[in-house]
Amino acid sequence: MESPKADIAIIGGSGLYEMEGLESIEYASIDTPFGNPSDDIVLGSLNGVKIAFLPRHGRGHRLNPTNIPVRANIYALKTLGVRRIISVSAVGSLKEDLAPLDLVIPDQIIDRTRLRTNTFFEEGLVVHVSFAEPFCANIGKAIEQAASELEITAHMNGTMVVMEGPAFSTKAESFMYRSWGADIIGMTALPEAKLAREAEICYSTMAWVTDYDCWHADNESVTVDMVIQNLMKNVENSKEMIRRVVPLLPEVSDCLCSTALKDAIITRSDQIPSNIKSKLDPIIGKYMN
Repeated sequence: MESPKADIAIIGGSGLYEMEGLESIEYASIDTPFGNPSDDIVLGSLNGVKIAFLPRHGRGHRLNPTNIPVRANIYALKTLGVRRIISVSAVGSLKEDLAPLDLVIPDQIIDRTRLRTNTFFEEGLVVHVSFAEPFCANIGKAIEQAASELEITAHMNGTMVVMEGPAFSTKAESFMYRSWGADIIGMTALPEAKLAREAEICYSTMAWVTDYDCWHADNESVTVDMVIQNLMKNVENSKEMIRRVVPLLPEVSDCLCSTALKDAIITRSDQIPSNIKSKLDPIIGKYMN
């Protein structure tokens, strides 16, 4: 078996298009059965750990949330041998105590997307993965520890609403999400988190608060300019956080992310079309023997 080209992947969000500090850099252009990823994937080493970096919107921010080729992104990372993904995202706050420039490490998620394909498993293959705990707790703990070491204001746990976009929420929607008990709102964590689970890759998010969405009476409603200004203030924090988190991740994970498909494949192996087995071999291959 070919040795993994990367163990940990960083998916950069708005404002984070390059990963500094990598050594022995090479660029990988990967074709997948689901099209091309958002951009070339940067491969390198960070303190001896093999890293892959992928800007989800593409360099130059060319892709809006609905058009991000998420299946291609996750599939490509899987073929590189990635076992863990750290996502970096900009989010709006739905709570007074989650202030702009704070970091949130969510543990739950609400799907309000409607135009995105959210599974690898179609065309004669039925799979039902558990998604009760959508984020990997092990990565979340490492992010929390790194934030503490860097004295960054961080909030462990919280519920993220993922909306379709690209427009921001109406006030009615923002108040509705608050009534649900949600803490933050973004546009990109889904279907990323679901597809990572289907690919048996650990996944967690560093969610950087940029605004109070549009519910807050004492703050102006969210604008692109507001998001970008606050996001750029946290770019250096994001980069330093990544450098600090990577060595904190345990070599061997005791979570269930890596065995998510163990009892989830419903279709009998002999009933799965051969072309689907081949297409999804990096994901389901170990369960087909």
